[in-house]
Amino acid sequence: MKQSKVFICGGGKIGHMIAHLLSTSGDYLVTVGDVNEAQFAKFKDMKNVETVKVNLSDQKALEKAAAGTNFIMSALPFSLTTVVAGAARKIKAHYVDLTEDIRASEEVKKLAKGAESAFIPQSGLAPGFISIAANDLAKKFDTVDELKMRVGALAKYPNNAIKYNLTWSTAGLINEYCEPCNALVDGKLIQLEPLEGYEHFTLDGMNYECFNTSGGIGTLGESLKGKVKNLNYKSIRYPGHLDVMKFLINDLKMKDKQDMLVKILDDAIPATKQDVVLVYVGASGYKNGQFVQETIATKIYAGMIEGMECSGIQITTAGAACAVIDLVRNGKLPQKGFIKQEDIKLSDFLANRFGKVYAPGKVTAKAV
Repeated sequence: MKQSKVFICGGGKIGHMIAHLLSTSGDYLVTVGDVNEAQFAKFKDMKNVETVKVNLSDQKALEKAAAGTNFIMSALPFSLTTVVAGAARKIKAHYVDLTEDIRASEEVKKLAKGAESAFIPQSGLAPGFISIAANDLAKKFDTVDELKMRVGALAKYPNNAIKYNLTWSTAGLINEYCEPCNALVDGKLIQLEPLEGYEHFTLDGMNYECFNTSGGIGTLGESLKGKVKNLNYKSIRYPGHLDVMKFLINDLKMKDKQDMLVKILDDAIPATKQDVVLVYVGASGYKNGQFVQETIATKIYAGMIEGMECSGIQITTAGAACAVIDLVRNGKLPQKGFIKQEDIKLSDFLANRFGKVYAPGKVTAKAV
């Protein structure tokens, strides 16, 4: 099979990692597009990678720059999703993105109708892999009473009042903290308030807190309606984080000044590559007449990938996106139309050279 061409929109941390994984595989020719040429320095010594300056908010300019590519991969803020997806539709390229924004994904779904290529939004960690794992776990039950999805990208050594360091898009983080959260409650698809639903969470003896955040459930609520009674997604954080964020967003009314809050955090909170990603999916329900619980849980740490030092969130987010691209390329996924994350088989994902970074811990089952 000849090399496939991938046009990556955005040369930031995740775009860089996606380019690294795809280019070092030998099966992809990568072009990275960005309006900021300062981003290009880190790509100059990478084989099979080219860079091009392009205004990614200009659909016509993007169509021209990406003409002839097989895939368009958006590693941009959710506000540019429809522009990039529209360009992909126009040039008949497969489209993949990482967006957690519910409205943006709905626009992608509309663009996918009648398209001659595949459109696969939400192809990161959460939404993304977490939906693939949760759907697979739910299928093992005759009936599911509760399906819990929990994800956290955390600094290994937090030393500030919010117990958090920046590891990915700050705008994306604040969007998750401000937008409504889809969930299934007693079989009904409803929206919950963000930063609510506090719970104590323990993994490997470590104490954490969890609370509602937007977007992580992806399209899974719609897919499992009528099959799962209760389904929810929450972010995992160190204890104390939630109270500070509720003060900033609710009490200080920064929900209405999200751009300002993003700038404050970007200026004051250090970024780190010393992180760990926690992934937990827990299901309880009936199997063969017995009420049981099953769990998928894993931790992914920062490390060296093909000679590059990478954070845990880079490894998981980029790994998931590259796995989706690879599965389309290899014919494991449909070649056109809208594809939900839960349409992807967990076995195919984990067997993939990029998806294997998620290899979960042992799945346990017990009577409860």
